[in-house]
Amino acid sequence: QDWDADNQDTDGCNCLGHGNYEHQLLPKRIEALSGIRIIAVSAGQDHSLALADDGAVWSWGGGGFGRLGHGDGQNQQLPKKIE
Repeated sequence: QDWDADNQDTDGCNCLGHGNYEHQLLPKRIEALSGIRIIAVSAGQDHSLALADDGAVWSWGGGGFGRLGHGDGQNQQLPKKIE
């Protein structure tokens, strides 16, 4: 089993936070979050969220129905801070 869905979800986004749609056979550090101390992560079927120690929340993945919290329905290949 790889670290992503076997096929694209209904939003067309297999986004693991690395800026591409590649499957990963092993866990891989998300470089976009380097230098940020992450204290909690929640991963769903289509999207993921990370909580930083400063209270910031970052989201990525399928953005349908506004589920990423950015005020739109756009998919995010890289973590984006929720403002």
